[in-house]
Amino acid sequence: MNLTNAEILSNQPISERYCHMEIAITGWSVADVKPGQFFHIRTIDAYSPLLRRPFSIYRINEEDNTLEFLYLVKGVGTKVMAKRMPKEHLDIFGPLGNTFTFREGSSGILLIARGVGIATLSALAFDAGKKGIPCYAILSARTKDDILIEKELTAAGIKTFPVTDEDGSSDPLLVRKLAEEIIKMQQIDSVYTCGSRRLAILTKDIGEQHQLFAEIALEENMGCAMGACYACVCDIQDEDEIRSIRVCQEGPVLPLKKVIL
Repeated sequence: MNLTNAEILSNQPISERYCHMEIAITGWSVADVKPGQFFHIRTIDAYSPLLRRPFSIYRINEEDNTLEFLYLVKGVGTKVMAKRMPKEHLDIFGPLGNTFTFREGSSGILLIARGVGIATLSALAFDAGKKGIPCYAILSARTKDDILIEKELTAAGIKTFPVTDEDGSSDPLLVRKLAEEIIKMQQIDSVYTCGSRRLAILTKDIGEQHQLFAEIALEENMGCAMGACYACVCDIQDEDEIRSIRVCQEGPVLPLKKVIL
């Protein structure tokens, strides 16, 4: 992991509620960063807000040695970060956490994401494209305007299926039907999810029913991201035992079957 003062190359809104940021890394290679990992970012060089915020990686560009983030502008931290300008420097710490895994000889993967959850899964999708693994993504959001990076995923060869609250297509029963059709028609052997407890429950059930390899990227508030503060604890089922883990240390990517939702 590295503590880096990265230059902001761009930071701009891509919709009413979401922003996209690209930063340049110097001193180490972004080839060390893997899908599923995150960075703990100081959103502004001031005493308030004091704590860093965790941001999952949207895109890893090894050629230019840059990283990209998609984030929801919601709280104090993200609101001040949305005002940061190109050529300013951003204090980042990472990469942190573990990574997604591909099933050996995978014939196809399905991503089920809600809102900014696709920001976490997109690095996995781009990596699957590089490895020649067919990838399909169900993108759920409130409105059509909240469907993120559909064009970018499509350009990378990922087949996307947007569903929204405004037209009713994001109803869990309809999403389940869509997911099962994709699994049946496209020889899916692995499924990944992020961004919604409701969709995580649905994905877990589908994964168990179809005996799929299944992982989830958990989103939690964090204080230190080093395991000392215990602010990001969640429960998992480990055989016959229920135990608590720190998402920053044993996650954020976990076997979906183990996570108690």
